[in-house]
Amino acid sequence: MNIPIKTLQCFLTLVETENFTRAAEKCFITQPTLSKIIQRLEESLGETLLIRNNQKVELTQAGQLFEHSAREILGQWHRLQEDMSNLSGLKTGRLRLGVCPMMSSLIIGLLTSYRKRYPGVELQMYEYGGFGCEQALLNNSLDIAFTALPTTHETELVNQPLTKYPLLACLPDGHPLTAKSHLSWQDFEPYPFILYNEDFSLAKLINRLSRKAGVQLNIAFRSGQWDFLAAMVEADMGLAILPEPICQKLSTSKLVFRPMQPAMTWDLALIWRQNLPLTPAANALLELSKQKALG
Repeated sequence: MNIPIKTLQCFLTLVETENFTRAAEKCFITQPTLSKIIQRLEESLGETLLIRNNQKVELTQAGQLFEHSAREILGQWHRLQEDMSNLSGLKTGRLRLGVCPMMSSLIIGLLTSYRKRYPGVELQMYEYGGFGCEQALLNNSLDIAFTALPTTHETELVNQPLTKYPLLACLPDGHPLTAKSHLSWQDFEPYPFILYNEDFSLAKLINRLSRKAGVQLNIAFRSGQWDFLAAMVEADMGLAILPEPICQKLSTSKLVFRPMQPAMTWDLALIWRQNLPLTPAANALLELSKQKALG
């Protein structure tokens, strides 16, 4: 069986887009060409990998198994290319970097320094929540990722702590709780709470700590956008907890911030797979992060 790397790339693009037209555009080929590539792949394997309908493309059981193996093969191929091209030092290459959206503005300085030091390295950035970054690392779609601790797959991932920021309660101006200098978890119980999407590390942290304090948060809304989350608080739709750097971006006088008691922190880190060596490009980013602070 001889399956070209390009075929694996086309197959995974089709899985991600769930649509032949969009996948063909992303692969820079025509739709009939993509259809023939997938047809030849299925004939070569002797298995149907995809269920095709007018709405979207779905994986069969065989397709799910093949997807996992295809990601591993492409990940290893990427690592081989990186190692071979950097035998004499990091001059060229590609860094597949995962970034949690809330961290984007905090890593600009570090990435700028990285780009200046390694101008030949192509930075491919992918935005995921914390759990999404973990999954992408585990299926070999990323080399390294910025996220918040703790991770869910602690035994399968390694982390390098970077920095930490206080987490602050976010209240609308005039709310009864603004009269307090500090807030406890029990203070949130009578009010609606606005939380991050479930794949955010911060959402998992808030859920874990509130339950540990014996408090069941009344989650009214979820959002993956911190500015929209803050806008909902400002509209008196609920309360929230935000990292201090995000609070500093919200200069509106209609929001009030209070520290938590006991204090809570947003711990940021770089994470990568435990059982895979870092690519030269990823290792260079890790080393640079030890020298340069975020923010």
